[in-house]
Amino acid sequence: MMLYAQVHLTLPAWVHEAVDLTRVWAGDDEKVALAIELSRRNVEARSGGPFGAAVFGPDDRVIAIGVNRVVPHTCSVAHAEMMAYMLAQQRTQRRRLNRDDNDAPLGPITLATSSQPCCQCYGATVWAGIDRLLIGARSEDVESLTEFDEGPLPADWIGELERRGIAVTRDVQREAARAVLRAYGEAGGERY
Repeated sequence: MMLYAQVHLTLPAWVHEAVDLTRVWAGDDEKVALAIELSRRNVEARSGGPFGAAVFGPDDRVIAIGVNRVVPHTCSVAHAEMMAYMLAQQRTQRRRLNRDDNDAPLGPITLATSSQPCCQCYGATVWAGIDRLLIGARSEDVESLTEFDEGPLPADWIGELERRGIAVTRDVQREAARAVLRAYGEAGGERY
């Protein structure tokens, strides 16, 4: 028997045609709409659960995206936000996405997510170097429309993020995000 010493996580092959890295995603609605579209495509392709996320740089271009890959990879940390953070960190070679090697600010880094981060992704958001968090569906939408358990968050989770310099905007494209969750829940999708 051998000790596993490597983790290999990937996004599904369809993502390469899903995002134009040269496009400027100017508004918050556009950014969250991309995350929702990724969540929808992930469900339709049966490549993971109904969650999508994208990290944007100060130029409003995509740095990295993520979709839920928990079941395909048998890995509980392979949530959309976590995948987007890890891929953005690999691409930029920065632990904190909004800081350079001398710890100087690089400009606003934004995470757009189809649904409110669960307790795991909330914690990662604190450390990933995000300046702005844009959220589609709320956690109560996720829990009422699917059977996912989003886990515990601090009572004032938005205040905790804002005290750390992370601006939070909720309910961006909320109904579109809820529609993906509803369709997934009604189809009896696997619990990712």
